[in-house]
Amino acid sequence: MEIKLTLNGRPVTGSIDPDCLLIDFLRDHGCLSVKRGCDTSNCGLCTVLMDGKPILSCSMLAARAAGHSVQTLEGLQEEAADFVGFIADQGADQCGFCNPGLVMNTIALLRENPDPTDDEIRAFLAGNLCRCSGYDGQLRGIRSYLDSRREKGDSRHGA
Repeated sequence: MEIKLTLNGRPVTGSIDPDCLLIDFLRDHGCLSVKRGCDTSNCGLCTVLMDGKPILSCSMLAARAAGHSVQTLEGLQEEAADFVGFIADQGADQCGFCNPGLVMNTIALLRENPDPTDDEIRAFLAGNLCRCSGYDGQLRGIRSYLDSRREKGDSRHGA
């Protein structure tokens, strides 16, 4: 079957089997930031934005994305660049495997809520499994980014 969608701002057409998962479709189209971790929708490594909302691409059939806009980290480099350094400064990206999912969820969070509390950050990122850290570094990095943005008087919405 053939599907058409917008991937990182570009129209994409692909031939898929009916049981093709979105994660496999995306990786086949060069989006290697989308990672396979658990295949049970529990780790967040495969998070992408579909129509601006975070979804787990390992648990969605690619056919369901037809006609939608899908963004991966490859398409959000500029937006992500604003805050990933703050996360790295906190030592929260030890192996880096969970980073793409964490970054995608952080982008979605900051688009929805540009000034979240620590509890709101924790709740939004709860589905991201990190095997290296205790999550405090990620929280400190996001908080540092938000504090820095506030000090600069940046009133933009989103990351």
